[in-house]
Amino acid sequence: MSDTDFAERIGVYPGTFDPITLGHADIIRRGAKLVDRLIVGVTTNPSKNPMFEPDERMDMVRREVAALGIENVEVVGFNALLMKFARKQGASVIVRGLRAVADFEYEYQMAGMNQQIDAEIETVFLMADVSLQPIASKLVKEIALFGGDIAPFVSDAVKAEVAARVAKMGRLGDY
Repeated sequence: MSDTDFAERIGVYPGTFDPITLGHADIIRRGAKLVDRLIVGVTTNPSKNPMFEPDERMDMVRREVAALGIENVEVVGFNALLMKFARKQGASVIVRGLRAVADFEYEYQMAGMNQQIDAEIETVFLMADVSLQPIASKLVKEIALFGGDIAPFVSDAVKAEVAARVAKMGRLGDY
């Protein structure tokens, strides 16, 4: 058997990454070990109220991925059904991070729906590192908007970007 007999294993790790957190970076680092190429798919979610525009999030994720120094990770923006995006990328795996039981319930349902759409693409769940389990982008934004310190949850560069955005938007509280 030659090397050409084996197809490249491509995975997609989708998310809004608004902003990208240390938890996301952990899943990217670990997910990249499972596939030959990991595509971080930066998407929009109509049910979320983003702090950053899609292009800003793409730039942020690219910078954070570059800082990880992982060669087999690519960042691609998309605004489509996940399974159609994954198929277009040639992916055979969707990588999802889990923090808690509530995440599992949602992700389990989503994986089932995705399997109905395209049974050829498997979903792989990675448990968040114990120290990173409480981190959620939504909570990071809320902490920042109320003047709290987000340093434990994001890189220094992301902290600066969030602080600049909060300064532009205005804080929500003065406690």
